[in-house]
Amino acid sequence: MLHYGAIPRIDLATWEFTVTGEVEAPRRWSWEEFTRLPKVSVRCDIHCVTAWSRFDNTFEGVAAAEVLRGAAIRPGAAFATVHSYGGYTTNLPLAALMEDDVLFAFTHDGVPLTPEHGGPCRLVVPRLYFWKSAKWVRGLEVRRDDRPGFWEQNGYHMRGDPWKEERYSDPW
Repeated sequence: MLHYGAIPRIDLATWEFTVTGEVEAPRRWSWEEFTRLPKVSVRCDIHCVTAWSRFDNTFEGVAAAEVLRGAAIRPGAAFATVHSYGGYTTNLPLAALMEDDVLFAFTHDGVPLTPEHGGPCRLVVPRLYFWKSAKWVRGLEVRRDDRPGFWEQNGYHMRGDPWKEERYSDPW
């Protein structure tokens, strides 16, 4: 389990998830409202930038496409910044975020996510290195430009495709 900084203490009574930025209809959910959204289950592999993989994981939560439904994304918006409790951010093209296997997960292999693993809710983007699957998520900011997140500002690749070995922005 790798992460930057301390594991945030998140009170579900005050937890919220927002969709802001380049949208006509900003969204906000409490934990109770968010967990009532339609659920999906995704079976996938995890690929870490440090060169390990874990196969056949099952995550359950809310599809990212469901979260963005109804927000009315403005023309020209093509990226998202994912914001997490604790200040972490990561960036994604909207096209990657809208893939059918991307979700905001509450459980891993049938067990609620622990804080160490990003609970109560983490993003899961199976087609990209797992640093893009931000822990402790609290919202999305829809953007026109691709703004680097925390690890991307510190030398990690802007996209992070494991099949293309997109680990770092500069070759070593």
